[in-house]
Amino acid sequence: MDAFYASVVLRGRPELAGVPVVVAGGGDRGVILCATYPARRRGITSGTPTAQARRRCPELVVVPPDFAAFAEASGAVFEAFASVTPEVEPLSQEEAFLHVGGARRTGTPRALGETVRARVVERVGITCSVGVAATRSVAKLASRRAKPDGLVVVPPTEVRAFLDPLDVGELWGVGPSTRARLERMGVTTVADARRLPLELLQAALGRAGGAQVHALLRGAEGGRLHAAFRPQERQRSIGSDRTLARDVGDAEELHGVLLGLTLGVTARARRAGLVASTVAVRVRYPDFTTVSRARTLAEPTATTRDVHALAVHLLDDLRDPGRAVRLVGVRLAGLRDTSGHAEQLALGDPERGWRHTDEAVDRVRQRFGSGALARATLLDTPAAAAPPQAAAEAPGPDATGWWSW
Repeated sequence: MDAFYASVVLRGRPELAGVPVVVAGGGDRGVILCATYPARRRGITSGTPTAQARRRCPELVVVPPDFAAFAEASGAVFEAFASVTPEVEPLSQEEAFLHVGGARRTGTPRALGETVRARVVERVGITCSVGVAATRSVAKLASRRAKPDGLVVVPPTEVRAFLDPLDVGELWGVGPSTRARLERMGVTTVADARRLPLELLQAALGRAGGAQVHALLRGAEGGRLHAAFRPQERQRSIGSDRTLARDVGDAEELHGVLLGLTLGVTARARRAGLVASTVAVRVRYPDFTTVSRARTLAEPTATTRDVHALAVHLLDDLRDPGRAVRLVGVRLAGLRDTSGHAEQLALGDPERGWRHTDEAVDRVRQRFGSGALARATLLDTPAAAAPPQAAAEAPGPDATGWWSW
């Protein structure tokens, strides 16, 4: 996708077209989750501290994240992908490889790429960029070249011409360390690196690393990229952090912040049809020291009351009561489908009632918006009222890659 999180929150806001906009939580103490392309041209990127971004761009518009909208849009994006081919390999919440070998009879690679772009716009209301190539590694690079809102096709006969001018560090799978080693050998571009024999690459990068880079330089998959095509994997964890507007030492106020975070992550789990067997909590102090603790639930659940109760216990257990806190986070792990989870409820157990209450709240918020209902506890908790920050769920690359020919 093209600046996915920003695109989602800006749907229906044409007055912000062309304006530097970022998605960020936590006030000036937070960091940028996603920046639109006008903001990126001002040197603002994901991870930039919000205060620094405001100084760099005084006219910057900061929009709070809407995690419910992100999850909904992500689901719609993958439904659009699946309408073209059932072979979808996710890379992140909004990026995937699509194997379209079986769909070739419905059109050329370029036509199929345009079909994907059109269906994402139609179903989600945001744009995406598509790279088409015979391998994942080249398709990934082509999708970057296509941004924003474009399509780049790299035929097999043009792979070398496409790759040769690139900085070797742009290759998917070549990190800063590998790039630095190659640079010490006088290599800066893909064309430079391709002239090196396999034996020399392996001597510099190790047997496996050298073989992988040797393959990537030629547009092949190489090493771990030869893995069989995988169906969409179940989400491994759901989490959210909040950087507080001020350092907070009051336990009751921190419990309120934790409740707000718990409401969000449990709602996302229920929306995905998942229950969690493990709850983790982390805190960060003003000196950026971070501590965390996790515990397994007696029974997997996505009920807000049960998750919050354990999260509060973990917070009180790990936190130094003599120190104020800068950031609080909660994460659900050990996720499993509710379809395969048999509930162990005794007759008259209140757990069933709380689960039904959560589901009723979910339905109201889905119909009338996330602000339609709020816990009374949160109304008098200033720190809990701030929008959450996605520090626990860092965004993946905002592009859509294809591999096929």
